[in-house]
Order: sequence, then structure tokens, then C-alpha cells
Amino acid sequence: MRYDVSVVGLYILDILGRPVSRIPDRGNVEFIDEIRLTVAGTAGGVVVNTAKLGLNSLAVGAVGNDEKADFVLGAMDRLGIDISAMQRLDGIPTSATILNIRPNGERPALHMRGASDHFDVPPRLYDQIFDAPILHLGGTGLLKTLDGERSRLLLEEAKRRGCTVTFDLIAASAETAGLVLPLLPSIDYFMPSIEEARDMSGQTSPADCAAFYLDRGAQTCVFTLGGEGAYYAAADGTRLHVPAYDIDVVDTTGCGDAFDAGFITALTHRMDPEAAIDFAQGVAALVASGLGSDAGVVSFDHTKERVAALQAGRRKG
Repeated sequence: MRYDVSVVGLYILDILGRPVSRIPDRGNVEFIDEIRLTVAGTAGGVVVNTAKLGLNSLAVGAVGNDEKADFVLGAMDRLGIDISAMQRLDGIPTSATILNIRPNGERPALHMRGASDHFDVPPRLYDQIFDAPILHLGGTGLLKTLDGERSRLLLEEAKRRGCTVTFDLIAASAETAGLVLPLLPSIDYFMPSIEEARDMSGQTSPADCAAFYLDRGAQTCVFTLGGEGAYYAAADGTRLHVPAYDIDVVDTTGCGDAFDAGFITALTHRMDPEAAIDFAQGVAALVASGLGSDAGVVSFDHTKERVAALQAGRRKG
């Protein structure tokens, strides 16, 4: 196949600054230590990290025809990501977010929706985007045109063509549940945060949330639990709760996207479920240790070394 993974969905330019304890009054100035621009979003943050982890990655999304798009496309191109399926839309700004990172790693955001609201996947791209064993759809909830029936048809076609489908969303609510539930029969790995899983299902525990989604057609649920680690539940009855690594958090931006990228990479390397979760949490830990959704991620081998070190620290703890 032409690619290892096709990453479809939400592409954003993030503008991050840290540490931000408060917004200055009137027109005053506060000095901070670091400002970064990164390619982010529930697809953009994934594809950047899959590329850094050595996967031949296709980016499938939309940007505007502006200076923000120049950065997003240029940054992905420099990482060797195939951007030929990215759309540039005239008269619409690239989706972007300003994030003020607090000293404890929290990240209040100001988001401009932009081009991702207008993104669709035309059938002329099908032969290209399905030329990969894994298709990741990321960003349901902020993909106004693609959300709903268009996504259902896309994922059904992905399954018809033999792709493994991984899935993540954003801005979960009761309304988002209406978009997500019809997609579940075409999803092999459903990977929201536990907060998102709870908001859409009305359930509380990871086990009850997983039962809700498995009963509605998902093959496997992989929930990120923040400081509590990750929970894995498959239709074959496998259940795993893998603890988190003990790290010093700088910025939680993109940790879920990094987890997705790590898990997709683990699937590519045919890791067993527990090893896949350990690796995915290692990628997320690297990202949490710096500013932005790709901080700390260098390569597959470097990440394996860091995961081994984190596992050793977990055992000692």
C-alpha cells in the first residue's frame, strides 16, 4: 500500500504560550517563557506524530488560503507527510486556536472554527485515502460538513475496502452522540477521553461506558483516563486498565492526539494490546513534558527507549 495511515479530519494551527498565570489588565504586558506554533487538531496532531514515529502518513483535511495555511502545510511537508490530499479553500481562514498554558498544564483555549467546517472528502480521493491499512478519523463534532451522514458513508467505504478504522472526536456533548453512534459499527478502535465517553453515554465507570459503545457496534474501546492511565475493552471480552506514567506535566495540549498516534503506530508494529497502550501513553507523556502537541516526540526508537525508562520508573514506584 502507498501509506501506513491516512489521517482525516480536523487540522488546526495552534498558537501556544506558557506559563500564563493571568491576562494583563487594559493594554499592559506580561512576559512569558515560551511561544510556539504547531500543527494541531484531532487529525493534525495525530499525523504529525505518526510521521515523527516513522509512519508513511497521508494528511486529509482543509486549510484556508492564508498565512496560517502556509505554516501548517509547510510544517507537515518538512516532516515528510504527504499533503497532496489537503484542500486549500479560498475566502475561508485556516482553523486556529490560541492557548494560554497555565503553570499547572491546563490550557484554556480561544478557537476560530474556519476551514475545517467546510471540509469534505470527495469520492475522487477515495482511491488515494483508502490506500492505507489504517484510516483515522479525528475531529467529529467540529467538522460541520463532514459530520453525520458523510462520515458514516466514508467509514463504511473504508471498511468495505479493508481498512482498520481508528476514531477520536472533540467537544463531546449529547449532540455529538447523535453524530458518533451511527458510526460505531464501522469503528475498530474508538478512542475518546473518559470525559467524552461519559458525556455521550450518560454512564460513569470506564467499564459501563465501554459496554454502552460495544453494544452499539464498536469493536474496541480505548479510553484515556488522564492521570489514571487508560482503559481497553474489546468485543472479544479483553479488558485492561493500564496505569499512567509518573511525569512532570508542562502542557496537556494534544496528549489525546499523541496517544492516538502512538496507538496507531503500535498497531502498525503489531504490538499486543497492553504493549500498544504502554507505547501510546509513552508518546502522550513525551508531549505532556513540553509545549505543543508534538513536543518531545523525536522518533520511534527514541520513544521506545523513553517508554522503557518510564516503565522501569513505574515498577520502582
